[in-house]
Amino acid sequence: MKKINKVVLAFSGGLDTSVILKWLQDTYQCEVVTFTADIGQGEEVEPARAKAKQLGVKEIYIDDLREEFVRDFVFPMFRANTIYEGEYLLGTSIARPLIAKRQIEIARETGADAVSHGATGKGNDQVRFEMGYYALQPDIHVIAPWREWDLTSRETLLQYAEQHGIPVEMKKKAGSPYSMDANLLHISYEGRILEDPAAEPEESMWRWSVSPEKAPDEPEYLDIEFKRGDVVALNGVALSPASVLEKLNQLGGKHGIGRLDLVENRYVGMKSRGCYETPGGTILLRGHRAMESITLDREVAHLKDDLMPRYASLIYNGYWWSPERKMLQTMIDASQEKVNGWVRLKLYKGNVIVVGRDSQTDSLFDPTIATFEDDAGAYNQGDAAGFIKLNALRMRIAANAGKKHKK
Repeated sequence: MKKINKVVLAFSGGLDTSVILKWLQDTYQCEVVTFTADIGQGEEVEPARAKAKQLGVKEIYIDDLREEFVRDFVFPMFRANTIYEGEYLLGTSIARPLIAKRQIEIARETGADAVSHGATGKGNDQVRFEMGYYALQPDIHVIAPWREWDLTSRETLLQYAEQHGIPVEMKKKAGSPYSMDANLLHISYEGRILEDPAAEPEESMWRWSVSPEKAPDEPEYLDIEFKRGDVVALNGVALSPASVLEKLNQLGGKHGIGRLDLVENRYVGMKSRGCYETPGGTILLRGHRAMESITLDREVAHLKDDLMPRYASLIYNGYWWSPERKMLQTMIDASQEKVNGWVRLKLYKGNVIVVGRDSQTDSLFDPTIATFEDDAGAYNQGDAAGFIKLNALRMRIAANAGKKHKK
């Protein structure tokens, strides 16, 4: 076992990371620095400070990263209209590179020679964290307790906590809770009944949204203003990136928007069933595509759509800091220079319906050409005959060749 002097632990204060903190102290006989990121998980982060102090930690970092998270990670991802396997808006995936980045920064600030996380050896997060660590500091030592210790279940973690005097808020009484991850973009659920892909999730599981059946009977209209592909205002009120997502989450949750039940393909090879609530992201995606529909050139839009699945896989699989993701981001960001204007959406019982869009400065929609009425010669319909014949030429040749072969 390598001698470790100081390690920076991504610390939530929950059962897993509390046990990891004590385990690191005992197993490696090293100093532990805790880092707790506030990325909008909706829970108090200060209790993590008290827990860390109680366990003898001297250097405690609690950072509010909400604006950075949305501005530098969520918004760039949504410029690409990113979804994984046709449905997942990557709420967990996009948070990991930011946490990894800050951990490495803290390791440098404190002179730590190692970093540690609470991701299991079965999941994607171990890959995402560690790919980030190594990309940002190639010689960093990584400690992944779930791949080293013999604590293999929640029950053994609880026993360890009891034996070592680690305070745990959630005891066995109510049964094992869902495994949840939350930030400003989403909240995810795994475990319990969800391990049976045929079982419908319990209504009581959902935390951010009402069911569509219980959503208001009247629709709500929402105007979203975009500048270079990012939302800058809602209903005419300018907002910061984090405030935008907070407001969209509130509106989406109110109208039963953004629930997803998904069986996805993990990077490590297994299939996994999870449920997600992404109300704000669902609204954002629909609005952004509507804005692009009148401001992006056809071939640029289609090229973005072609490349999006590759971009989504890079984020899902932990390659945010890779050169290929950065290259794609440069292209995506260049495409957004003229994605400016507003979109009007109708929110109603789980649906996000586009009802209007306009760009005074960058719209490519020309009503004088698109009209079904008299276009005063703006478009010569007779030109279409030659266009069609030229595009059909290869098919006409193939058809004629087939006729000759039959003879």
